[in-house]
Amino acid sequence: MAVSKRSYEGYLMIDHRFSPGLTEAEAVAAGLPKEAGKGLYECPTFTCSHCERIVIMNPSRTRERGYCRKCDHYVCDECEAKRVATGVCRPYKAVVAEALNAADRGTLIQMV
Repeated sequence: MAVSKRSYEGYLMIDHRFSPGLTEAEAVAAGLPKEAGKGLYECPTFTCSHCERIVIMNPSRTRERGYCRKCDHYVCDECEAKRVATGVCRPYKAVVAEALNAADRGTLIQMV
């Protein structure tokens, strides 16, 4: 059975309906869309499979979202740039497994 990419989505709700909220500049400085500072803001999120960063899926985004076919997950813009430049899929779970295996052997590994 095929799994939908949407099944990996999370959900973010920011409720400023009963508070003064944030200015647009404060929201953007916090890494949020400017609309998230006032009223009720709801949007989907995803966790990058390569770095575990939680990404707010901007509904107004026009460019294509990073997607790794090898691990079948969305990736953040930074990891997408690395993946395109190197052609390497390196999910966070694989990095952790490598680190644990290296620790068992008593060797050091490069985490980049």
